Amino acid sequence: MTVGNRSIPLSSNIQRRALLKFMGAGAAAMTVGGLPRVAFAQDKSVAFWASATLDIGEKWQEFASQAGVTAEFTDNGNDVGPVVARLAAGNANDLFDVGGLQGGAEKELARQGLILPWDIAKIPNYEGVWQWAKDIPYLQHEGKQYGIPTVVNADSIIYRPDKLGKVDSYGVIFDPKLKGRVAMEDAWINSAVFAAMYLKESENQPIKEPGNLSESELGLVMEFLIKHKKDGQFRTFWNGWEQGVQLVADEEVDAMTGWEPIVYEGRKRGLQVDYAAPVEGYEGWGNNTVLLKGAGDRGVADAAHEFVNGLLAGFYGCELGKTRGYLVPTDANVAYAKAHPTEYAPDDVQKLGDHVKAKFAGKVYWQNCRPDNFQLYEEWWQKLRNA
Repeated sequence: MTVGNRSIPLSSNIQRRALLKFMGAGAAAMTVGGLPRVAFAQDKSVAFWASATLDIGEKWQEFASQAGVTAEFTDNGNDVGPVVARLAAGNANDLFDVGGLQGGAEKELARQGLILPWDIAKIPNYEGVWQWAKDIPYLQHEGKQYGIPTVVNADSIIYRPDKLGKVDSYGVIFDPKLKGRVAMEDAWINSAVFAAMYLKESENQPIKEPGNLSESELGLVMEFLIKHKKDGQFRTFWNGWEQGVQLVADEEVDAMTGWEPIVYEGRKRGLQVDYAAPVEGYEGWGNNTVLLKGAGDRGVADAAHEFVNGLLAGFYGCELGKTRGYLVPTDANVAYAKAHPTEYAPDDVQKLGDHVKAKFAGKVYWQNCRPDNFQLYEEWWQKLRNA
């Protein structure tokens, strides 16, 4: 293949992103001199577009040697709204092959033809996924499997026990004594659910399902958040993994709703940081892997299946658990650790699985990134941002 005056062999190890940058990746459809974007299928490389917490950095090299597929990781920012928008009206399907996003959008994406169904027969490690993870809502549409429950966990509150003692309620986020020392994420898929759980369980407000609010319930929750924002309760509404970590690392907040990996990162930096077990329950979620339409167009769907099979093979689960505290829901993690005890402590891998299972044994409300009143959520969240 020739680009400009440069000859680039199809068997080269040039990463797709580097080539796209050279070719000018801003266009909605990647073309150079009228040539369509080329997929390097021979390299068995897939572009993985997912939340930053699913990245294993340099360990992708080891993953590639085991799974036979190279992953080119790009952070999608975690907020499903912009992700869906880039798939529907942007260039995401031209750039990426496999997506990792919070559960709930599968039906919408499938209806629009933006994702393809998985062929479970081509993912033999799926058989070992725990049944309760296979039963997570949103994975199927019209009898076809559109989401693979690759990572599961349940979220709550990150807090400083040296400042606050033990925290066991979302009420700490709304406590006026902590005005300006608390934060929530700038994403209704998490923050609206946390607020709804608190109002339902601790304030006895008439809320049926925190993850799928009616119009009146949504109004109640959002007015509650807007009032607290206007009162100066929140230090900020953080956006993205890096900012969440920085809030804790810089000691700007004493408590914030957020992701458990932030606790792990805070501890790495020598901070006293804990994760609460709230009386109101946890927000359960699955980061589901989806097959983007572009992968089929470029003839790399089989490589994408091999990639996902690799995610469920044990190594990725061990590494993600060690660095993030996130769980790939399969016993393959423990099996891998037992086979590689110098790399991963089998007891630690087992404890993580038991830890997450314990969360789901209690009160859990599921996150839903595409509730029935999705557009109203978007409108209300914009009101919050503007308040």
